[in-house]
Amino acid sequence: MTRIVVLRPEPGASETLARAAERGLDAVAIRLFRIEPLEWQVPDAGQFDALLLTSANAVRFGGPGLASLRGLPVHAVGEATATAARSFGFDVASVGDADAERLIGALDPKLRLLHLAGEDRAVASRAITAIAVYRARLVEAPEALRTAEETVVLIHSPRAGSAFVLAAGRLGLDRAAIRIAAISPAAADAAGTGWAAIETAAQPTDDALLALAQRLCEKGPGA
Repeated sequence: MTRIVVLRPEPGASETLARAAERGLDAVAIRLFRIEPLEWQVPDAGQFDALLLTSANAVRFGGPGLASLRGLPVHAVGEATATAARSFGFDVASVGDADAERLIGALDPKLRLLHLAGEDRAVASRAITAIAVYRARLVEAPEALRTAEETVVLIHSPRAGSAFVLAAGRLGLDRAAIRIAAISPAAADAAGTGWAAIETAAQPTDDALLALAQRLCEKGPGA
């Protein structure tokens, strides 16, 4: 059975491994990042109409300051983010099943949005107040990545795509021996070209990404 390599930091990595096991897939996590909370100043909730959350990590690592924003409805990208928000007591007004820009585009442009995000967030196409509440710190290219050849590697974000390209180059990995399953077009673009295969999930969700990875595994090398 072809092995799947998961590059997500915890706790996301364990969640993906559990879903992979449910599908009967052979998956292993190799960490490229670790998530760290950041100190941040909580703004006056009255200045905003809603929260924009694009990652469950904003809730997991946002700290006690989140409590004072609980009265704001949440617009979340992805069901995992929405679930994390609900578990903290937020009211989720909408859940986008694509990327952040598509969700933002579907909202009333007059909404005053507060985006609680990671330090390396993408720039939105409209004026939104963004506050970084966590960071994904890149770790040194782990030696365990040398086993990534002849596997399917999951790319969960554009930053993970860029980081994997860098790590693969440092370790001298053979790109033609690695298949890439990317969660979004942006993640696929960040991973670049030269791989044995690179495909994008039908939706930006863990389940859709694993379904794609399973298909790539079944195709086999060179298919």
